Amino acid sequence: MKTKTNLVIIVLMLIALLVVAACSATTTPTQSTVAPVETSIPEPTTPIEEPEDVPEVVDIGKALVIYTAEPDASMEILLEGWYAMYPDTKVDIIYGSAGEMTTRIISEADNPQADIMFSGINGGDGDKYRPYFEDYLSSHDSELFEEYRNTNGYYNYVIVSPSVFFLNHTLLDELGVTSIENYDDLLQPELKGLIVTSDPNSASAAWNNLNNILNVYSDDIEEAWDYIDRLLANGLVITSSSSAVFTSVSNGEYAVGLTYEGGAANQIRNGITDCEIVFPSEGNGAIVTAAAIVKNAPHRDAAIAWVEYVTSADGQAAWAQQLGTTRVTNSQAVFESAYLQPYDSIKWVPRDIDWQVENRSYILDTWNALYNKNN
Repeated sequence: MKTKTNLVIIVLMLIALLVVAACSATTTPTQSTVAPVETSIPEPTTPIEEPEDVPEVVDIGKALVIYTAEPDASMEILLEGWYAMYPDTKVDIIYGSAGEMTTRIISEADNPQADIMFSGINGGDGDKYRPYFEDYLSSHDSELFEEYRNTNGYYNYVIVSPSVFFLNHTLLDELGVTSIENYDDLLQPELKGLIVTSDPNSASAAWNNLNNILNVYSDDIEEAWDYIDRLLANGLVITSSSSAVFTSVSNGEYAVGLTYEGGAANQIRNGITDCEIVFPSEGNGAIVTAAAIVKNAPHRDAAIAWVEYVTSADGQAAWAQQLGTTRVTNSQAVFESAYLQPYDSIKWVPRDIDWQVENRSYILDTWNALYNKNN
């Protein structure tokens, strides 16, 4: 009995020794060089600088609705820069003439659908749209050329649109007309019936051209009206829209168009090679079109961001550089264009916008009387 008990004890001892050996083989590391984990992060020896090119993230919402008189090609370029900054927004653009868009804004005043009116509106509007736009001054206003800064509180000016002569040299050569540099040159009998403009009663470009004549003859208003009378007598053709002016000159229907620089420049950009833009040597004023925030805009933060973007030097420079046919208001916007003359090469004549606004009825009544006399 004792022998069996001793045997059992010996067997149990051997099993225990084997278990201990097995555990030792699986739990003991072969190397003891593993360092303990640090429980705190040491202070850096030099401060960490924030990268300079990371823009501040601003939540402006997800939507923006723009009413515009600007061409779609121009807006597409603007949107490229916008989406680079605000990729999560959805921008809806409604196109139409300035008159159509402002009429729509007025009709929607009790339930605004647009956030921004862009382009088309200008200082010549006076205060007639004041009830429909919100006062807002761009932070870039001091960078704009002094004459293009916000003066009414709600128009933030973006595009400078001078009056120009748009010449078709193929037709002029056929007529034997060698030079058109000033307003008197338009009275040449060879040009009778071959000069076209739009209607100043309805088209801003024609209103601009008419007022530029009044402006350069401002020392003698009667002399200005006498000139306009003679121009109409030379067969000045009135068409229904501003775009019809530069397109009809491009296709050789008319020799000279009284139009705006951007529209004419776009014809040359699109491959018209026998046409030229000439600034009247007597001098030039300009219509300057604006961006304005619609009162009670549904997406006001996005509307503010749009105004800041389109008045900034970087935004305007990128837009003007890529489009090539837009003259912008920010004096710090640096760009090159094969289609626009340098700003300082043009003879700019200050324009009394307030006088034109106050005397709009007189100006149009006199124009219409002279037009009816000659037609």
